Parts: sequence; structure tokens; C-alpha cells
Amino acid sequence: MSAVASGGGLPTPDGPVLDVRDLVVSFAGRRVVDGVSLRVAAGECVAIVGESGSGKSVTARSVVGLAGEGARVSASTLRVAGQDVLSLSGRRLRRLRGGVVGLIAQDALVSLDPLRPVGREIGDTLALHTDLAAAARRARTLALLERVGLPDAELRAGQRPGQLSGGQRQRALIASGIAADPRLVIADEPTTALDQPVQAGVLRLLGQLRDEGTAVLLISHDLSAVLGVADRVLVMTDGVVVEEGTPAEVFERPRHPYTRTLVEAVPAGRARGESLAAGPPAAPPAAPPAVDVERRDGRAKSADGPSNPTFDGPAGREGEVLVEARGLSRVFHVGRREIVAADDVSFTLRAGRTLGLVGESGSGKSTTARLLLGLEHPDAGEVTLLGEPWNPLPEARRRPRRHLIGAVFQDALSSFDPRWTVGAVLADAITRGRSLRSGPVRAEIAALLDTVGLDPALAARRPLHLSGGQRQRVSVARALAAEPRVLVLDEPVSALDVSVQAQVLDLLDRLQRERDLAYLLITHDLGVALHMSDDLAVMQEGRIVEQGPASSVFDDAEHPYARQLRDAVRL
Repeated sequence: MSAVASGGGLPTPDGPVLDVRDLVVSFAGRRVVDGVSLRVAAGECVAIVGESGSGKSVTARSVVGLAGEGARVSASTLRVAGQDVLSLSGRRLRRLRGGVVGLIAQDALVSLDPLRPVGREIGDTLALHTDLAAAARRARTLALLERVGLPDAELRAGQRPGQLSGGQRQRALIASGIAADPRLVIADEPTTALDQPVQAGVLRLLGQLRDEGTAVLLISHDLSAVLGVADRVLVMTDGVVVEEGTPAEVFERPRHPYTRTLVEAVPAGRARGESLAAGPPAAPPAAPPAVDVERRDGRAKSADGPSNPTFDGPAGREGEVLVEARGLSRVFHVGRREIVAADDVSFTLRAGRTLGLVGESGSGKSTTARLLLGLEHPDAGEVTLLGEPWNPLPEARRRPRRHLIGAVFQDALSSFDPRWTVGAVLADAITRGRSLRSGPVRAEIAALLDTVGLDPALAARRPLHLSGGQRQRVSVARALAAEPRVLVLDEPVSALDVSVQAQVLDLLDRLQRERDLAYLLITHDLGVALHMSDDLAVMQEGRIVEQGPASSVFDDAEHPYARQLRDAVRL
């Protein structure tokens, strides 16, 4: 990296750049980090992996005095580049951040000022922590944007975060974090929710920083993300480091039961239909007595089990064609620009089978889903449902069959009315907004929650008071309430911890077998797509560039972009 006159002005100390011993962080008397010790040397990357609430992010932020409001932090040693962090004043801590330590957070849209162009954000970091003149700061800002892989640096420097894609924002945040040549870079979940090629690019950049002599502390719940860049891995749970070693030692020969659970939950390389959750599933709560409740089609079904018979799974079978998309096209006009979101898109969804749809942000996946759901009208082409026209068609003519297609979205919380309880959310889906007898509806709510492995008592809670995994299970239950034949799964597990992700994927797999459902699975995670999909379609710039059986698309990819996706996944 080019030399920059850093505001830190620190001599290179002997020993590690980061030295933490016996770190304890408490909130209101409760320890969330309990006795953590770690060292990171110059030119070394140390990764801390663990699930939400494990204490990994609090550990990382304690290094720069950002443990959180009300935190009590103690340690026998907490030194960065020779400075005792616990003894620094607020002013010196601010000089430490950005100048000596670069912090790269998970959510770039929140971390970057939405009102400032990203070039100004980087320039302000340089103004605060270097002695560079204005012209030199401008030149270095453009060089940094190019270095992190943002094309058209002049254009990007003048854009605000909201005008950039998720991957572009993350790269701009990295540019700001490394602007002053920090001795230590802390990357806290830097690849969460990014497309696989963008993830690979971000991790390559962190590897380059390490190779150039920067100490890197990488925080992640994605085990596969750390394999190619980390020299050592620490596994945390409940505020304690339970395992430490090289990536090969930790992931190929895990010793602690928690580490084994995390490793076994990773879907990449796991066969279609193989259970991901560790151990046998917990026994669901006792189902309520069987009650005959009225279905939307006027027939009766029992509340104590699924209405469809089970089957042996999708492998080697050609299910009934439920949805067919033929030549779908959709163009949006933004000012004078014409954006082609879908271009001659065709595919088929069959009962009991999953079509995985993968591609980078902006490739047209979500537009394709909206066309399938009838939420967008195509400019050309058509969608049929059970052999009958579906889209384009007036909504009044679609409404009697709308229950046949359901959806599960990425952010379950934002798709719920926060004022409603779980029971109200499900009752609205069951009755389609009509008032029916409360007794049968309550019985069906209990049966739905039981089906997705939740205690029926959760019906009284609001979604805000549920965990992420519980909310996503409620989202699945809501989608099942209308007894659909087809489910659109739009990034259903991207925001979940690996073990919770495993449970939700196992649940979706079981429900498909029990109910003969057809899935359109939209995901940026090729490992998830390969584990769940029978067939795979790769989208780029609105077109499906590769399509076929999942194993052939992955192993024998012909299109350059499909090969790029394949090479980015870390199996």
C-alpha cells in the first residue's frame, strides 16, 4: 500500500498488533464476553466465528472502545499497536479509530452517511488521519475506489450510498476503512447478504491487505467465508472461545460439539435431501385434538396433519407441471434510462421439485419472482398456472386461484404488520380477511404452528418478540395457510445464523416432501441453491444464461458467468 502520513504517528511495536487477554464485557451485570484472549500479528488474519449473541462482535468492538452503551469492559491486557486501549481518553480513542484501526461494518448503508457522496466520506477520513493536501486526498480517494474494485471511480466518488448496489456500498466502506493505511483492520460480517462473486472479491481484498502486512480481525457467522483468508480461527459461543486452530484443524477435525454443529449445518457440498440440523429434530409440541375445519375450496381437512400424502422425494421423478413461464420480458424506465429487468425468461416449475434461481443483485431474480406471483405485468410473454392463463390477466380473474401460489421473503419482520400477533397474522391468511368461526380458526393456527415446529402458545406473541428463526417459521406457516401448490422462496435464509438456516432448510425440504410443493428458490448462496435444488437457472442482466439439472449446471457450466459463480463458491 502507498505510504500515508497517519495521524497516529506510532512506532511499530514489538509483538502482535492486537493483544487481548482475559477480556470481560458485561451489560447490567451479565457477562456477554467472558475471558476471551487473542492475538493478531502484522500480516496475519484471525477469524472469530459464531452465531448471533455469541459475543464475537462485542469482542471486536471492544478493541476500539465501542462495546456499547452501558458496557463494562475489563482485561488484563487490551493493546492495539502498543497502546493500552483501556487507558486512552475519548480523544485518543477517536484518533485510534480510522488512523490505526480501520473498522468495516456489516451494513454499509447504515455505516455510510446517506447524505454524503462516498468520495467525501473517504476524503474526510484522510483529512482527519493524514497530512495530505486536498488535491492529494482527492487522488488517493480515486485510487482507493479503484483498488477495492469499483469501476468508474470518478462517477462513484460523486454518488451517495443509496445510489450504489449492496456490493458497491461495501467496497466503498472498505475504501474508507483502509484509507489511512491502518495497522489493524476489523471486518465485522463484511460479506453478509452479498452475492457470491462480490463476497469472493471482498475476501480477496482482505487477503491482499493481510499479504501486504496489515493485521486483519475477521468476524463472521459464515464458516465458509473464512476458509480462504484466515490463518487462525476462534469459535465463540455464549461469550466464550470454545475452540481455536487453523481452518483445517477447526473445520476438518472439530473437537468441540458446538463447532461440529456449525460445520455440519453448512449446506455447501451436502446432498439433496440430506438433513443439515445436528441430531434428531426436537419433538414438536403436542398437536391439538383433530378438528374438522373448512378449507378455502369448501372441502374438509383434519387439523392434525397435512392434507397431502407424503412421497419419497423428488429425486428421479418428473412431477406435474404447475407453473410455466414463457418468454417473460419486463422493462423499467428511470428518467431517460431503460432498464431491462427480464429478457425472454422461460422455465417450468413441477410438483415436488425445486428450481434454484441464482445471480448477482440486479440480475432480474426478484423481478422474475414478481412476474410469477402476478405482482408485475410482463411487457411480453406469459405465465400459466396449472395449464391456465395466470399473467397477464386481470387480478379479479386471478383472485380465485391466488391461494395456489405463496411466498416466503428474506425479511420476515418487515412483511408482518407489527401491531398484529402471530395468531392474527395467521388468521388473516387462513380466512383471507374474512371473519369465520373463531374456534376452528384457532385450531388451524395451532396446527400450522405445529407443522413448522413452533409451540402454539407463540400465537399470542407479536413478531418483534420472536427470534429471526421463529419469525421465518411463522412466515412459512403463513404461506402454507392457503394450502398453495407453489411457493416462491426469495432469499428465505440469507439473514439467519448457520444452525438456524439449517433448521429452516430442513423444514422446507420436509414440507415439500409432505405436500408435493413446487419451489422457486431465489438465493445468492450457491451452496444453499445446490443443496436444495433439483434444477438450477443462472441469471445475468435479465436473462437466464444457463439452465438445467443442478449438478450439471454446476459441474459443466458453459457460460462464463455461470463458471464465475461456480469458482466463487467455497466447497
